[in-house]
Amino acid sequence: MYLTGFTDEAGMDIDTQIRVTKALGWSNIEMRGVFTANLTDISDAEFDIVVEKTKAAGISVNCFGSAIANGGRTVKEGEDEYERAIIEMTRAIPRMHRLGSKMLRGMSFRVPGDGDHIGSEYEKKVFATLNRLAKICEDAGVMYVHENCSGYGNLSYEHSLRMMDAVRSPAFTLVFDTGNPFMTPDRIGKPPYQMQSAWEFYRAVREHVAYVHIKDTAMVKDAAGDVKRTYVFPGEGACEVKRIVADLLSRRYDGGFSMEPHMKPEQMTTPPDFPNEDGKFNLYYEYGKRFMRVMDEVKAESALTPSPGPFPSLTGKRERGAAYFAAGMGECISH
Repeated sequence: MYLTGFTDEAGMDIDTQIRVTKALGWSNIEMRGVFTANLTDISDAEFDIVVEKTKAAGISVNCFGSAIANGGRTVKEGEDEYERAIIEMTRAIPRMHRLGSKMLRGMSFRVPGDGDHIGSEYEKKVFATLNRLAKICEDAGVMYVHENCSGYGNLSYEHSLRMMDAVRSPAFTLVFDTGNPFMTPDRIGKPPYQMQSAWEFYRAVREHVAYVHIKDTAMVKDAAGDVKRTYVFPGEGACEVKRIVADLLSRRYDGGFSMEPHMKPEQMTTPPDFPNEDGKFNLYYEYGKRFMRVMDEVKAESALTPSPGPFPSLTGKRERGAAYFAAGMGECISH
């Protein structure tokens, strides 16, 4: 088990990202944004700097935080977002090899309008393209970890399960984001849709989960008195982060927990640990500290309760997926 995170939330500068990771005592980064763009899109010269500095610092990029198939991205007029994903994947793979990254975070394309889209031409196109992307990853010896965010697979856990059944590749699995369900309507049945439950989503898909993003959200009253869904520190919201982490650890999950705060520096109410660093740095650091506290609480409580047994076996093609995930991660303890 290991801890990591989207350190671009501490700052886009590579030195800042390394510094906050080492301050937490961690050795992994899920790299997404750096310099001024996504890791896939920065220049070759900038990428060379990333490789050089992470290697010198003893930091591993455990997951390549791409924007491939991110349904929240703008699609330019005349652009084919499905073919764009293939092009981006072919650009990302050589960079993953240079970094030694075994996982690539991706999604499942922009959703066209309302409805559940089950059995639609859109669904068929998504599945066909995800199979192409997964094949590229399989041939390259890396994993496509699909996040329940901004795309088909985020519409409900039933959509995620349909997707997993349709994409028959040992190199395709899930990263579960604890905070996204609370922000997302459950697109099953007819509107008005209920909001998703993080615990229910997780419980339905957990046998496919190879990696976890930590995020928490709650209903919070803003300065104007309006109650809004707001990102908060882990364990302080409605996403049952502690319950999900406890279930994962009780089932002998040994993958990564990746921090993705999405909070604002002004939400910090405690004095900063690093007064010479900016608010984003201190917020990310505090978030990591608080998640480690959640982990300590879970471990202390688990000593008092019997384990339900091992993490569900990834049978068949999933066993190969688990082997892909484990490859190259021996040094670890780890939109």
